[in-house]
Amino acid sequence: MKRIINYPPSRGQRLFLGILPFILILLAYVLASEARLAVNPTDKLMPALSSFVSAMNRMMFEQDRASGALLFWFDTYLSLWRLFVGLGISALLGLVLGAPIGFIPQLRAAFDPVLAAISLVPPLAMLPILFILFGLGEVSKIVLIVFGVAPFLMRDVVLRVEALPREQIIKAQTLGGSSWHMLIHVVLPQILPGLINAVRLSLGATWLFVIAAEAITAEGGLGYRIFLVRRYLAMDIILPYVIWITLLAFLVDLALRRLSAFLFPWSVLKEG
Repeated sequence: MKRIINYPPSRGQRLFLGILPFILILLAYVLASEARLAVNPTDKLMPALSSFVSAMNRMMFEQDRASGALLFWFDTYLSLWRLFVGLGISALLGLVLGAPIGFIPQLRAAFDPVLAAISLVPPLAMLPILFILFGLGEVSKIVLIVFGVAPFLMRDVVLRVEALPREQIIKAQTLGGSSWHMLIHVVLPQILPGLINAVRLSLGATWLFVIAAEAITAEGGLGYRIFLVRRYLAMDIILPYVIWITLLAFLVDLALRRLSAFLFPWSVLKEG
């Protein structure tokens, strides 16, 4: 008997099925927008596609009168800079601190409870405190990202180290490996692919912290621009910015996945 589960789609079919939902969403928006504009031509909640084109052409290719910058690209640069710096510091802390804590029992006993407690603190609740301690500049925004993401990455690394087969550690000790050599040559090669995957999983939260910090105080950024124009109900700017943030997150995730496959091809084969 023929069953649909036994007929996986071809590459072309997968591409078509993947694009189809987006086409349907766009079609539904166009129809709903035309219906609203037919009733109220000045409606701002669902502007026509031509309004999006006009607004983004202005944001992307016309210099701002006050700053002289191309606002769209200026906002993108600032947000990506904050994202990469905060995410990079978080990943470094996750590796440098998480690996020893997970590998050395005394460190795990000392720091695992406090690490678990810190990871449960809502990062956005710390935002006013961070602004008081570090001011309204870039430092407080980066610290917010690190405070929100680094504990998650550290705990993930700790759990991955604990999950390593004990037989590998025993064999390394039998061959005369010191704790340092085992950490470098046995532990790190096996947890680095997992760390990249954990960074990929934390992208959504990282963008949330970037946008939250920019919404409160910033001189530019994608989140700053969205909250700045919301008072004018400028959906022709807000919606493209939201789509652009989503696309950037997808591209960063794709880049990390390709980086992991390039640096650790054996991990991809293992997963497959």
